[in-house]
Amino acid sequence: MPKDSAKPKRKAAEKAEKAPRATASRSKKDKDPNKPKRALSAYMFFSQDWRERIKAENPDAGFGEVGKLLGAKWKELDEEEKKPYVELANKDKERAENEKNAYDKVGKKSRANSGSGEEDEDDD
Repeated sequence: MPKDSAKPKRKAAEKAEKAPRATASRSKKDKDPNKPKRALSAYMFFSQDWRERIKAENPDAGFGEVGKLLGAKWKELDEEEKKPYVELANKDKERAENEKNAYDKVGKKSRANSGSGEEDEDDD
């Protein structure tokens, strides 16, 4: 008796085929385009600076391999070599905090006005 080769060999493979894929249209809530961007880490500033150099040195490397090479290079750096990237990260962290505070203030004001149903008219 030959086995039916049309059936999947594993139930997990069968379930994976039937499972719906998550899409951007199924997001839990809409994102505010005015929301400030998060701060970048020192490693991310380093990666932006070195990615093209690593790609040039390793033209056949794929995306994941470039990431591994960047990580290895970052680990090789001493504290003095990392210092400019750490300073950039600290400045970006301050920027992100300031933008977030400003964003939160505007958000609280708009929620307070929309929640009461009345507008403040104390400017008489």
